[in-house]
Amino acid sequence: MDARKTFLSWPVVRQLTGEDPLGRGAAARSARTAEIRPRTATADRVVQSVCPYCAVGCGQKVFVKDEKVVQIEGDPDSPVSRGRLCPKGSASEQLVNSPGRVRTVRYRRPFGTDWEDLPLEKAVDMVAERMLDTRARTWQDVDHRGHRVNRTLGFASLGGATLDNEENYLIKKLFTALGAVQIENQARI
Repeated sequence: MDARKTFLSWPVVRQLTGEDPLGRGAAARSARTAEIRPRTATADRVVQSVCPYCAVGCGQKVFVKDEKVVQIEGDPDSPVSRGRLCPKGSASEQLVNSPGRVRTVRYRRPFGTDWEDLPLEKAVDMVAERMLDTRARTWQDVDHRGHRVNRTLGFASLGGATLDNEENYLIKKLFTALGAVQIENQARI
């Protein structure tokens, strides 16, 4: 390689002799940098979503290529976060693509020592059956004084701050309709 060509390719020389005296554009860009393309440019589609970590509800843009999430960024159109994400929200792509992510329903039988995989439909049916059975066994029409209460004290709900207001509202309505009175949310504790 020509020594003169090498010397002329130094960024400071390009900066002082070229059209970019402040070194903020082409003078600072190497050939390698010019070749790099953002992961977002190769995405097949962009899906709007909401960050899964807290109840703030920051908007996210999820970039998908070949049905795999390649990047997650803040959504500048979101009135909540205006394109900004906290460190956990910025790391959402790692949550989605982590090789350690459990992708099945795991179940350990009562008094069992081993976990087994269950189909999602079976797990949902088991939860529904157990809730309905508990409700039927613990239902109270009247309390000890004879006042009508129409309730169950057999189960409770503790909501989490990772759900947004709409999801928490629907969960509250569901448990109230089932007759539960012990309904709380992490955000109030």
